[in-house]
Amino acid sequence: MLTRKIKLWDINAHITCRLCNGYLIDATTVTECLHTFCRSCLVKYLEENNTCPTCRIVIHQSHPLQYIGHDRTMQDIVYKLVPGLQEVEMRKQREFYHKLGMEVPGDIKAEICTAKQHVEVHRNGETKAEEHTNKETTEEKQEEDHDYHRSDEQVSICLECNSSKLRGLKRKWIRCSAQATVLHLKKFIAKKLNLTSFNELDILCNEEILGKDHTLKFVVVTRWRFKKAPLLLHYRPKMDLL
Repeated sequence: MLTRKIKLWDINAHITCRLCNGYLIDATTVTECLHTFCRSCLVKYLEENNTCPTCRIVIHQSHPLQYIGHDRTMQDIVYKLVPGLQEVEMRKQREFYHKLGMEVPGDIKAEICTAKQHVEVHRNGETKAEEHTNKETTEEKQEEDHDYHRSDEQVSICLECNSSKLRGLKRKWIRCSAQATVLHLKKFIAKKLNLTSFNELDILCNEEILGKDHTLKFVVVTRWRFKKAPLLLHYRPKMDLL
């Protein structure tokens, strides 16, 4: 079977951000036209514009940020194609949080730990190092039974009902992965309230309806950036005028 080598330079146009010309970090795609950019670049751009930076199509007249979404598949592709990019980005994020005196999120800790173990085994080539890694992996596996998303960055949320047509949740404070979406929250609330469909709900932050594909990390960055935890979200029946 014939194989063909492709240089990274030849595909750079497909894995770089048109706004900063760097490799995609926290890849985010415009749902209207499917063009992808770094999340921070795109959010900053859409603060003063409502069109796609590439094709200039109008994303939304007044709320373009509701029509973009995290593209995990694209980000995984970029990290696999560009050697060392993920490790460099994790190190930058760790230094950023330390500079602010904040705790490093769980997903960054996990990535750094995994990278260190990988380097240690391949540099030393010793059975002892491998046994040490296997022992830590076994211990982590035991902890995983109690926490399925321990390696994800976590978000604390308070879910409040602001409509008399729905009852409040018995447990309104939850903690979940930052990669969970607004759609996940809708399904969670619908199940707890025994609703026939999660499509009957709207979830709001700062009185603004959130798009179903928004990740909680995106909501925190764009709607709760300078506020303390927990992230306060409200839910209500769709089209319920308050």
